[in-house]
Amino acid sequence: MGRSLAATREGAAFGQSIFSKLDALPMPSIALINGYAFGGGLELALACTLRLATRTAKLGLPEIKLGLIPGYGGTQRLPRLIGEARALEMILTGRDVGSEEAERIGLVNRVVDGDLIEAGKSFAREMTCYSLPALALARDAVHRGLSTSLEEGLAIEVDLNKLAFQTADAVEGMTAFLEKRKPVFRDR
Repeated sequence: MGRSLAATREGAAFGQSIFSKLDALPMPSIALINGYAFGGGLELALACTLRLATRTAKLGLPEIKLGLIPGYGGTQRLPRLIGEARALEMILTGRDVGSEEAERIGLVNRVVDGDLIEAGKSFAREMTCYSLPALALARDAVHRGLSTSLEEGLAIEVDLNKLAFQTADAVEGMTAFLEKRKPVFRDR
């Protein structure tokens, strides 16, 4: 209210740019949702690679109830995550979802009982034992592939797979497999 159209546009573009930086990190990011993640809070969580939520969490994009639409990426990231029909329902009605429904529709990866911070650390440890370059390449393949045709996405995957094979971590991983031991990745 009281902001010029240019200032409103600038604000949304700035918010999108911040969330896009989070979305573009080479390593996975995890949103821990405890309580309400509405509007910009959900848009922040959507910019993360993965999301965990407590049983009592509620998620939604209620902007329509204010005569607005999401402005920090919600209209773009939510449908890519949960599908167009479900995203449109949430955006056009302003309906929020509880954590169990959010998990069922793919909005959150896991619903957590107990200490959310410890659950987040445990979840992160499931990935931190792997090669950072391989994690980044896999994430890049998925991100880039989603904005192209299947054929183009497969070409992206082939190119990034070729890059992964050229890392020292790939040599270590394959050697460890043949030697029946756990690999020791050095993120190279």
